[in-house]
Order: sequence, then C-alpha cells, then structure tokens
Amino acid sequence: MTNAKLTDAGSEMSQSQLEESPRDWKPAILRGLRLRCPKCGEGKLLRSYLKVKDSCDCCGLELHHNRADDGPAYLTILLVGHVLGFVLHIVYTSLRPDPLTLALIMSAVTITASLWLLPRMKGLVVAYQWAKRMHGF
Repeated sequence: MTNAKLTDAGSEMSQSQLEESPRDWKPAILRGLRLRCPKCGEGKLLRSYLKVKDSCDCCGLELHHNRADDGPAYLTILLVGHVLGFVLHIVYTSLRPDPLTLALIMSAVTITASLWLLPRMKGLVVAYQWAKRMHGF
C-alpha cells in the first residue's frame, strides 16, 4: 500500500487525491485565532509578535508560503473601528464624559485592542490560506 491511505470508509486514496482533498477551514481558522498551526493545532504559529515560523515544530508543515501582507491590519482596523465606534457612541450619548477624558480612554482601549487582535488576525489569514491551498500551501 505505497502512496495510499485508508479513508474512513476503508477505501484507498492516492497521494495526489490526498493532496487535492478539501481541508476543513473552520477548525483551521479556530487554530489560527489561537495562534497554533492550522494543520495540527499543536505547534506555535508565530515566533515573535508578527513573524510566522518557517515550519511547525510538531507536524513539520511549511508555513513560509504565507502571504498575509496587509490583510491582518485591515481586518484589525475593521473590527476595532466598528466595535469601538459603537462603544464611543453609546458612552458619549449616555454618560457625556469630558471630551479629553473620553479621547484618552478610547485611545488607550483602541491601541490595546489593536495590539491584542493583530497577531490573531495574522493567524486567521495564514490558517485560511492553508485551508484553501493558497500560495503554495
């Protein structure tokens, strides 16, 4: 049984069929959001704040193919901007705080939320690229 694998039904699949079989994107994206390898979910995805590892330590998946580029930054701005825009509207209309106080607090929350969310969005984009076999994955 060279270059073949048994499926759940017991039939054999060739290596080319395995490579072309669809990957489940939902678990991959959840693993990416947790900053884990999209394939195994065990190894770390990033080696520093935003640097993607060349390969997974656990399963050996090559991760250097990713082309996340500006996508994670756009997603972060989209999410943080919409959520905090809504929060700003609610806080300003209901509490009427001093404008300087509101600006300082909202700026701090915006920066903190963006810094926390950016690596997770990078993990999401890399995992999505892996699941959809984009850019050599």
